[in-house]
Amino acid sequence: MSAERDTNFDAETPPGISWRVKLAIVLMVVLAVGVVLVTNRWLSERFTESTRNRAELRLALYSGNMVSELQRTSVVPLLLAGDPALVGALKDRVFSDTSQKLIRVQSEIGVASILLIDADGRTVAATNRNLLGTNHRSMGYFVEAVRNKDTVFTAQAREGGGYDFTYSRAVLVDGKPGGVIVVAVDLMKYERAWAGLQDAVMVTDSEGVVILATEPRWRGLPMAEALAVRDAPSALSRALQATADWAQAPPDAYLRGEAVMKTEARVPFRGWRMVTFTAYDSVRERVNGILALEIMGFAILMALTFYFLSRKAWSQSMSFQRESAELRLLNARLQREIAERERVQKDLAVAELTLAQSSKLAALGEMSAAVSHELNQPLAAMKTYLAGARLLLQRKRPEEALSSFQRIDDLIERMGAITRQLKSYARKGGEAFEPVDLRACLSSALSMMEPQLKLRVVKITRTLPRTPVMVMADRLRLEQVIINLLRNALDATRDRSDPQIDLILSAGDVAMLAVRDNGTGIKDLDNLFEPFYTTKKPGEGVGLGLAISSGIVTDLGGRLTARNGEGGGAVFEMQLPLLGREVEAAE
Repeated sequence: MSAERDTNFDAETPPGISWRVKLAIVLMVVLAVGVVLVTNRWLSERFTESTRNRAELRLALYSGNMVSELQRTSVVPLLLAGDPALVGALKDRVFSDTSQKLIRVQSEIGVASILLIDADGRTVAATNRNLLGTNHRSMGYFVEAVRNKDTVFTAQAREGGGYDFTYSRAVLVDGKPGGVIVVAVDLMKYERAWAGLQDAVMVTDSEGVVILATEPRWRGLPMAEALAVRDAPSALSRALQATADWAQAPPDAYLRGEAVMKTEARVPFRGWRMVTFTAYDSVRERVNGILALEIMGFAILMALTFYFLSRKAWSQSMSFQRESAELRLLNARLQREIAERERVQKDLAVAELTLAQSSKLAALGEMSAAVSHELNQPLAAMKTYLAGARLLLQRKRPEEALSSFQRIDDLIERMGAITRQLKSYARKGGEAFEPVDLRACLSSALSMMEPQLKLRVVKITRTLPRTPVMVMADRLRLEQVIINLLRNALDATRDRSDPQIDLILSAGDVAMLAVRDNGTGIKDLDNLFEPFYTTKKPGEGVGLGLAISSGIVTDLGGRLTARNGEGGGAVFEMQLPLLGREVEAAE
């Protein structure tokens, strides 16, 4: 329509219009095309990067939930392998009450299923009584558990599709393997949860074979073959799609004939990897909405230009009355186009409101998933501690059981602190601030980091004053900063043969906590606290930990700095005003 309108205008232009006006119109058209092209490319890259960052955050959340479930279940065989009732049942060959005991343990801990297998490979107790008497002598989890005499993880393909994930451990009777306890891990529930999302998700093992996927036909195949199992679009369809989406960058992959964005991350468990595929539809819709506004603006500008030119031609000479009448008709047609454009603009405004609402709902969903993840970890730990305490009480060891109840009380206090912090997000005030002892915060952070510290041999030294170091702060957010600094120190010393972390707390004019490691140091100190800046490998971090920590310390009235140590490694220093001195500083 635009080309036709320009041609009609040139044919009807009176001779009085100079070449300068025509040149200005041509330059305006060229400028409009150039602005649309540049804007389209820039917006496409920006929105694509934004979508990719959100996909990486969701990927980290999915991976964390799955690893948490695996770690929680890995403790159960160790507890049951030393249970006197199970050991006595295998020794005396009396299993009348064993299945009922396993059912109670299953309901308390929340695992998928539990089997007790004797030394001959026969199931003698199970939470699913239909499996009693079945033989598992040739199964990998039985053979490996007897051979290693330690907790063994096994992923075994099912006959009907999918995989069974189990932890198994030998039960020692008089120092010899008298049976095997097998605990199943229900990872298929995450697969069912992912199936309700727009993204396609797959998890591969260390050999690249798909073990979990939202597409059932992918399971058991290498990732390259799994992606090839699709209804490939014809060459003509692919060409039409590429022509229609002329501004789209080359896609990462094609899924069911549709261009998708591929996001991949390493799962910290046996070399597993998780991959998600996100459609480009949302990116294209947002870019097209802004381009439509730009094109409409240029169209209105061109319409106004044509209108003034037509009015000028009519006023110059009555001899061009016929041409003037035609120009008025043209002006009326342009007015109709403007009205049509205005209607389109109103529809665009409604579409933008709908898109904004969708974005709010998406953000609410991500926040709900994050809160669920934060609360699920203490709940899972509470179940494990309760089960351990029950076993300790049954063994008449109440002093050790009391320590488990104390940890449960600490976890309940932490869950309450999480809910209180959620309330403080809405009012951005000082209601959540309270006097806090930095020594207690440091001890609590080390306690929460205990599972990560047990995985490696790291020398940690603490230098603390004898008296309390009191500051006015939000204890939960302050512990979050200390945990982030400890995690960075652990990552920095991963490749060291003698890893060491020094924690130094002092109180002078201000309260200062220094976290020093003997890692490789920091190469770029200027951009260290910028969002999404990270020195870690892809999939190991998104670069938000130090940026968030710096913002929290700033909100608390202090500052977070970093430097390289004289003998190597990095030193992070957190400075906060001491309780009572922040009032003097304000005055």
